[in-house]
Amino acid sequence: MEKKNYLIDIDGVVCCDISNEEPERMIDAEEMPGAKQWVNALYDAGHYVCFFTARLTRHKQVTERWLKSHGFKFHKVLYGKPRGGHYHYVDNAHVQATTFKGRFSPLKKKTLTIEVFED
Repeated sequence: MEKKNYLIDIDGVVCCDISNEEPERMIDAEEMPGAKQWVNALYDAGHYVCFFTARLTRHKQVTERWLKSHGFKFHKVLYGKPRGGHYHYVDNAHVQATTFKGRFSPLKKKTLTIEVFED
């Protein structure tokens, strides 16, 4: 099995969507059904699990306490992801993106139209 690096958002993916303007809600955030099982299965399979969030570094303590108290396994949390809009990630390595639609299930391969650099 090929080991992968997973960058996983927090708000709206593993817990209910909470804005940076409401940090007092972060500690009691509701966990999304199936999130912990899905994330931990990736970790247990040997993949690198990194949460990538628009939360600020000042939310580090409450964020990582919530993840640990809810039993999420992870290697790292990156803070300060740009907020809102559509993300377009450019890298010299193969990149695969998955849009979360509110339910965790096994990932399956589909062929879709993507933007690429012209030759």
